[in-house]
Amino acid sequence: MQRRDFLQTVTAIGAAAGLPLNAQAAYSPKAKMEIEVTEVPFRTTAKGRPLLARVYAPKGAGPFPTVLDLHGGAWTRKDRFANEPMDRAVASSGVLVVAIDMTLAGEAPYPANVQDASYGVRWLKSKAAQWRGDPKIVGLLGSSSGGHIAELIAMRPRHPLYNTLALDGYDDRVAYVATRSPISNPYTRWQQAEKLKNKNLIEASKTYFRPWETIHESSPQEMLDRKEAAVLKPLLIMQGELDDNVLPAEQEKFAAAYRAAGGQCQYELFRGAVHEWTAEPGANSERAAEMVKAFIARNLSG
Repeated sequence: MQRRDFLQTVTAIGAAAGLPLNAQAAYSPKAKMEIEVTEVPFRTTAKGRPLLARVYAPKGAGPFPTVLDLHGGAWTRKDRFANEPMDRAVASSGVLVVAIDMTLAGEAPYPANVQDASYGVRWLKSKAAQWRGDPKIVGLLGSSSGGHIAELIAMRPRHPLYNTLALDGYDDRVAYVATRSPISNPYTRWQQAEKLKNKNLIEASKTYFRPWETIHESSPQEMLDRKEAAVLKPLLIMQGELDDNVLPAEQEKFAAAYRAAGGQCQYELFRGAVHEWTAEPGANSERAAEMVKAFIARNLSG
């Protein structure tokens, strides 16, 4: 009877504090859980296009670690479906993963989609509990141009250029960032596109960075080079060895600069992988998913 009374008292205290009853529930990257996938409205662009969010919610009591996924597509294309295999793999280990649509460069240039992402972090914090997610610790998952946006959000929290869409009571600070082939230096990525005469990527940069000088202002690499004040959250960079879009040498340079500035950066090279290797099933995609899950686990325990 005394034990039951004690448990009832603890439960009542937790409820009064607004805490989940199982707030100490541990995350295991090896867990296998069923997930429920739903879609909900996210926001509407300045030109009136509805943006949606795709929610991958583990079936269970939670609260689950919470991650916002930012899609790639050279800032000009793709949507919330772009990282579907990774989102499903991570969610099935017991992580609430929410992938959002973002404004495309043809609709509005930089920083419109970064503003979407900043709002997305705050919006997810406000909504996570209804999907059994933990709103107190939110991480980012970003691929290619989505990785560029994720780095900017993490390095410049509450930035007046990004934090423009109102949502009272929440901020856009994140706990960690996991990326695949992030565009950590947009300018050298554009130079590589020019070298390869890749018209699509050349045009994508020209469409997104208007005025052109913003390609330097919004470069995570150049932020570190010019010693701009930045928040350096734990960062995972997964890079394809055969990527001729974002060169491994550029990622290695950024990882080194990030560490030199005082940040933790795990840089992993994937042998035989090109730019978008996680879009296809295979050993490298499986390795990438396991790496993201292990990275999340370390940052939750740390």
